Amino acid sequence: MRASLVQFDVDPFEPVAARRERAAGLVRSLGDSDLVVLPELWPVGAFAFESFTTEAEPLDGPTAEVMAAAARDAGVWLHAGSIVERAADGALFNTSLVFSPDGALVRTYRKIHRFGFDKGEAVLMSAGTDPVTVPHPKATLGLATCYDLRFPELFRALVDAGSRLFVVPAGWPERRREHWTLLARARAVENQSYVLACGTAGTHAGVEQAGHSIVVGPWGEVLAEAGPDEEVLTVDLDPARVDTVREEFPALKDRVLGR
Repeated sequence: MRASLVQFDVDPFEPVAARRERAAGLVRSLGDSDLVVLPELWPVGAFAFESFTTEAEPLDGPTAEVMAAAARDAGVWLHAGSIVERAADGALFNTSLVFSPDGALVRTYRKIHRFGFDKGEAVLMSAGTDPVTVPHPKATLGLATCYDLRFPELFRALVDAGSRLFVVPAGWPERRREHWTLLARARAVENQSYVLACGTAGTHAGVEQAGHSIVVGPWGEVLAEAGPDEEVLTVDLDPARVDTVREEFPALKDRVLGR
């Protein structure tokens, strides 16, 4: 299974429409991948709170339209990162979009844990409620977004739902980059699953981004890691390794709490 993480540079001076087309071009260039992943809130910037309301869009809005076409043209499964979704009742959500190779929107995930400590995303957006998995033909994907990475109970729920590979788009700040790497590895080790964590490059609303997108194996080993700048990180995975690790070290079978 070949996965490509697009560590996108969200330039605040780049028009959003141009950014969509640039992202689509990168997706189209990755047609040899089984899964392509974009970061969290790349159309607007994860910390550009003042733009959330003006850039919010429905699930069939311009970002979904452009990403559906890119997935179809490339013939890839595409986790198109997340957008600021405006629901029918006007509520805003941080919502991930997953497209199949025919361009169909097959899953959406509304971020459950909102960041901000009663500021920013935490007050501007509503919270999702449901864990979401994706029936990718090579491995069931479990979806999480950025701050979700700090909450292990979500990942346990995804494992119980059959997930073998976690996909985590993010807009993680540079000042907490060590947490990013540590938590990605922890979620992999404790759930004996792959973790694909795709961040952004650049600076959003004055907040320097960590970059350093990372792919972690089910034994906790770092399989690939990006640098700080815009980059496409491509890695070949063996989904059967999840079974091997879980059989050779069956820690998940010894769970007592939370079952």
